[in-house]
Amino acid sequence: MSQAPSLRSADAEGAERVPTAARAKGAALRDARRAWRLLHLDANESAALAGRALQRAQAQQDRHAQGWARLALGFHQLYFAGPEQARAELALASACFQAVRDRAGELLAGAGIGRALWRVGQVSEALAHLLLLRDEGLRLLKHEQRGVLLNAIAGCYSTLGRSEEAFAYMFEALRGAGPTRGHGFDAALHCNLSHELMELGDHEEALDQVRRGLERSQGLRNARLQAVLLLNRIVSLTELGRARQAMPDVERVRALPADASGRGTTEQSFEVLALAALRAGETDLGEQLLHQARSSPAPTLTDERVQLALAEALLAHAHGQTSVGLKHLIEVAPLLGSEPEAGDSCAARASLRLRCQHAQLESELHEAQGHSAPALRALRRWQTLSEERALLASRARYQAAALQTELLRLRQRLEENDAKRRATEKARAEMVLTNLALSRKIDEVQALQVALREQATQDALTGLFNRRHLNAQLPTMLALAARESQPLALVLIDLDHFKQVNDQHGHATGDTLLAAFGQLMRSQLRASDCAFRYGGEEFCLLLPNTAATAAASKVERLLGLWRQQVFELDSGRLGQQGFCAGVVDSCLAGGKPAELLRAADDLLLAAKRAGRMRVYCGT
Repeated sequence: MSQAPSLRSADAEGAERVPTAARAKGAALRDARRAWRLLHLDANESAALAGRALQRAQAQQDRHAQGWARLALGFHQLYFAGPEQARAELALASACFQAVRDRAGELLAGAGIGRALWRVGQVSEALAHLLLLRDEGLRLLKHEQRGVLLNAIAGCYSTLGRSEEAFAYMFEALRGAGPTRGHGFDAALHCNLSHELMELGDHEEALDQVRRGLERSQGLRNARLQAVLLLNRIVSLTELGRARQAMPDVERVRALPADASGRGTTEQSFEVLALAALRAGETDLGEQLLHQARSSPAPTLTDERVQLALAEALLAHAHGQTSVGLKHLIEVAPLLGSEPEAGDSCAARASLRLRCQHAQLESELHEAQGHSAPALRALRRWQTLSEERALLASRARYQAAALQTELLRLRQRLEENDAKRRATEKARAEMVLTNLALSRKIDEVQALQVALREQATQDALTGLFNRRHLNAQLPTMLALAARESQPLALVLIDLDHFKQVNDQHGHATGDTLLAAFGQLMRSQLRASDCAFRYGGEEFCLLLPNTAATAAASKVERLLGLWRQQVFELDSGRLGQQGFCAGVVDSCLAGGKPAELLRAADDLLLAAKRAGRMRVYCGT
């Protein structure tokens, strides 16, 4: 009886000795994974915990724990140090994951490396790298891990000015990285969404996303994330003409230390703060902030360089040195018009938002000097860019919905493949429920696509603007023509014998003719001209600063080119197509849209009655 307890004690001691080393080794991996989960929740604790985990993992030669510790450190360096340092750490993390065959870890390290490439300006290379990881990442990664990959892809698209793809990937990332499963990453996604909306000029929605991000970040210890959210709010308020309201945020950002305990050592954005201060009339503060911007490392991204020039120009203007301000704007003018080329070290063209700001400030400075002509030219450029920005915002929402549908379908296929590997009825039942939920989501997105398509401004068949857009544009262009005392020519065109073509060769041939005519029209127009599909086989042209006689000559040339078109069909060759046209201008037919359209329509009817293939011009 007395020996039994002794034997049990010895067995217990032996049982504890065996797993002790394993538990110690496992603790390093647990701490490393926890450091990753704390990355957005408590940035400093994440870095400290990852550092301690890495030391223990190296001592124990635990490659798996080393991989997760280095992953957390690498992303921390992306946010608070520099992309090159982070890239080296992430490459070591990737090697550790490869050694232990942790493919999910490798994918996360790859996402970080792609982000590092993007941050040094190698945007196209970064995007190509990340897209190779996308499909496998959607299959293997979950929640905030998947969000990290999708968000990196979104950042590349955003930098390239492709907002539709950026929106789609951000929303998809936010779907799986909500407050309960995102470990604080959802706050970063609200921040990025606010930035993209800000770039498109939707500042009210951007401010709402900032509000959500700030509310979510209240429970986080991540000063850098809060700083970026505040910077987005400062930009939106400034562009809305409410810079004075942004000043408390400017002071909050300035109060944050430029190290890992605050906003980090990268992306100080003093030029953004300076622009807000100067727009708010705080000239001394703006000058102080601009001095700090000049003292910071030279910006590598185009937008940062343009923002610095805008702040310099605004400060010079505040000091009465308007000519000096214009010189600053001229210096960055080459960054406004060139498209990025393959192999560029950075995106060579400034964002549409900053091109609008540049044109607006240039107009202000010319106006201050009393130079009305260049001020008006800059103002018109601002108007054109603003219209392009609004059109991009509309197209972005439509394309984002389409791309999000593609991602949802891909996700559905991946989950269906997983379901095939499940062995129990319970798992199959859960998969059915998941498929139903995804089907509902797809139906919602498809309904959104239909609604957006109905609101679109383009005719899908011809690529021209549609009649809805004509109704919106004609009053504006007429008002501009009247203000400039210049004629606006309007042309109505009706393809000859189009019904006969449909009857003899089929509607597919009719569609081919319509598409070809739309392409021909686009090839012959100036940048300022607008072409519309008016309805059926009828088309409309708006030619600014053009009299009816000059417009008629252009339409005669268009008729000649159309007659030369030959279409090879299964039923034979189709050529010698023609059209009738009625041409008027605003100086002859009145200044109201209905009057102009009625006059052109009357001439078009007269041309058709006279025998087709004719251009009648109002005199």
